[in-house]
Amino acid sequence: HVQLVESGGGSVQAGGSLRLTCTVSGYVDSNYCGGWFRQAPGKERKAVTAIDSVGGSNYADSVKGRFTISKDGAKNTLYLQMNSINPDDAGMYYCATGPPRVGSWLSPTNWYNYWGQGTQVTVS
Repeated sequence: HVQLVESGGGSVQAGGSLRLTCTVSGYVDSNYCGGWFRQAPGKERKAVTAIDSVGGSNYADSVKGRFTISKDGAKNTLYLQMNSINPDDAGMYYCATGPPRVGSWLSPTNWYNYWGQGTQVTVS
């Protein structure tokens, strides 16, 4: 069955960088779409970025120009490069995968079939 495991979270100073990794297993191929979500304490889980089956990507306005999503099909891994981190970026980050598609619009949580356990990002 499909499993997603995030890593790379931690504590970072404002202005710093982190790279989150989501290791995906259990798919027959790498055509799935992917996304990263952030959830702050007491708030709903919100889409940060998405990537489609052909590498197209989209971002929430708050992270455009600072965050980059990528996918390595050979390694079955999703990445989130976070630069110029600010306190509003803090929260639990979840990766998710969904069915193949062309079109990287930000989708709600119910579009995605599989989720990781989350990795915490703290900003000081």
